[in-house]
Amino acid sequence: MTAQVRGTGGHATHTADQQLPRGHRVKAVTWQGPRDMQVTDVPDPVLVDPTDAIVRVTSTGLCGSDLHLYEPLAPFMTPGDVVGHEPMGVVEEVGSDVSTLKRGDRVVVPFNVSCGTCWTCSQGLHSQCETTQNRDQGTGAGLFGYSKLYGQVPGGQAEAMRVPFADHLPIVVPEGPSDDRFLYLSDVLPTAWQGVQYADVPEGGSLLVLGAGPIGDMAARIALLRGLQVIVVDLVPERLARVAARGADVIDLAQVGADAVADLVRERTNGRGTDAVIDAVGLEAHGSRTVTAMHKAVGFLPKRLGQKVMETAGVDRMAALYQAIECVRRGGTISISGVYGGAADPMPMLQLFDKQIQLRMGQANVRRWSDDILGVLQQDEDVLGVEDFATHRLPLSDAPSAYATFQQKDDGMVKTIFRP
Repeated sequence: MTAQVRGTGGHATHTADQQLPRGHRVKAVTWQGPRDMQVTDVPDPVLVDPTDAIVRVTSTGLCGSDLHLYEPLAPFMTPGDVVGHEPMGVVEEVGSDVSTLKRGDRVVVPFNVSCGTCWTCSQGLHSQCETTQNRDQGTGAGLFGYSKLYGQVPGGQAEAMRVPFADHLPIVVPEGPSDDRFLYLSDVLPTAWQGVQYADVPEGGSLLVLGAGPIGDMAARIALLRGLQVIVVDLVPERLARVAARGADVIDLAQVGADAVADLVRERTNGRGTDAVIDAVGLEAHGSRTVTAMHKAVGFLPKRLGQKVMETAGVDRMAALYQAIECVRRGGTISISGVYGGAADPMPMLQLFDKQIQLRMGQANVRRWSDDILGVLQQDEDVLGVEDFATHRLPLSDAPSAYATFQQKDDGMVKTIFRP
């Protein structure tokens, strides 16, 4: 992997006159097959509707959810699909009906494509936007760069992108601070923020976070900022070190084993378990070689058959969710931020009912939380450590190797930012 920059160096800056020449082809990360991401030339995005904007991307993130496209969701992908859903940049062009956004504005683009005006958006459920729901697939709002399941909308790991609903969707951010101060408004911050909100931990209470990847790490930071007792479980030493440095209590799954986690959590919470658990792992959990093999097999099945398996079978590794059910106190809450993809995964209903557990979950409603989070980010002090959150900053050309490194959890990679 080349041109790697660590720490606080390499933060992107921009000026409004750094405009891409219109009408040419742009570079983008495209899916070409299972475990085959390539940087290719794609058509320059153009305005389609009068409410659109064209954004020149200055920074774009690599998300754990992008790894699901690598194999498990391969049946819903088409070669050439532009991936990525964590972009920010500068507005280059707006449609004739756009009134609040202008060329030169600096914006973050939320990962869910929401109109901002329908009934579900008015209820703060932007991930269920009725305007962009994928009714043919039976799924919620469209997502940038995320397969036919969610609208096959070209994503943001590209030099430029088309953004619909320009008066309501993009988040305008101030000039001056580096991209790293605001980029995570696209996904990481609202997903982690919603996870903590849904956990509904009482003041001074306890929270267990399963998984210290980007979402779990940020959820722990938000919970610590709110004065909660935070315990984090992971099996990657570098990830545990990051959250421990912020003040979280940690459990190394690789050292203690899965069977010991619940007892250790209860020891640290007066024998009860935590008030809430955030499952920030989802289907990427370790724990079942059989299901891991199934993931790989589904990715290589003929598309129609692979789609049918995903739509009707239980194909997730459920280890993290089962652990959450075991560790939460009676009457507690489990907040699921990690993505699951199986339609018939087994659930321990007796245990859920007996412990009177509340479950909350779903894609983050980015625009529901963005103003609250922006207020935190605009403080003089970087209280959530967002400017040092990325472990890798790479050119877009390094995306294929970065996907492989991230999937293997190698090189201390927790969060990667591409600079187109």
